Amino acid sequence: MNRREEILLAALEVFAERGYTGASITAVADRVGLTQQGVLHYFPSKDRLLAEVLRLRDERNLDLITLPGESGRITLDTVAAIVEYNEQRRGIVQSFTVLSAESVQDGHPATAFFRERYGGSRAWMAQVVRAELGEVLPGGVTPEQASPLLFAVMDGLQLQWLLSPDEIDMSGLFQAFLALLRSGG
Repeated sequence: MNRREEILLAALEVFAERGYTGASITAVADRVGLTQQGVLHYFPSKDRLLAEVLRLRDERNLDLITLPGESGRITLDTVAAIVEYNEQRRGIVQSFTVLSAESVQDGHPATAFFRERYGGSRAWMAQVVRAELGEVLPGGVTPEQASPLLFAVMDGLQLQWLLSPDEIDMSGLFQAFLALLRSGG
């Protein structure tokens, strides 16, 4: 494992434990035996470090979950498994939610990351929807229209769950939404 990857894995742990606000470059540096300047050599800011951690988070979501689809194919059940898995990682979900909201500001260092992430994610989600539900969904919705709606449901549930974890069953509600899509209404 190279130093950059070691820093990212340590930062993933720190952000998961403390959230974005509570995490610091110093805490990450301490975990990998570097100074704050040593971490900043690889990642010029806390925002940039978090953007890279979030990219790693996305990659690891698929690596850590047993994909319920055929031969590792991503399915709507895979997406539901990711939602369920995220219930165990409040700090990372909180960091993702905060940084994604902050990234809508002009000049924010994570804007490009989130534009790219959502653009690519909408494309593969439309393919998943098409493969499982066909070309036309309830109400005449296309897979390309359903894709951003699925992410809106996921992100909205994450926000509500963060605010009221005892009231919001994030994975259960996402499963209920999938049941609506699958039933045709």
